Amino acid sequence: MNNQQNRSNEASRSTQEFRQITKETAIRTIVNTVCDALREKGYDPINQFIGYLCTEDPTYITSHNKARTLISSVERDDLLRELLKSYLDIE
Repeated sequence: MNNQQNRSNEASRSTQEFRQITKETAIRTIVNTVCDALREKGYDPINQFIGYLCTEDPTYITSHNKARTLISSVERDDLLRELLKSYLDIE
């Protein structure tokens, strides 16, 4: 085996596995981050999410730690779908 093949084999053995983040995981992470930001500012996350989901008014979500920007990146339908799936324990 020549040097180039040796290096190629070594590189392929040391390659780390890449895990793809699913849409569901991304939404769950965003919801948890937003909840943490709301709690840090003294808000009740449940009440604030209800206001946001009913009105789509982003001012229900604090801008602290970019929570408003994060939650605005998720479509409301996707957010509701993931919340219901979690509540109903459906995959």
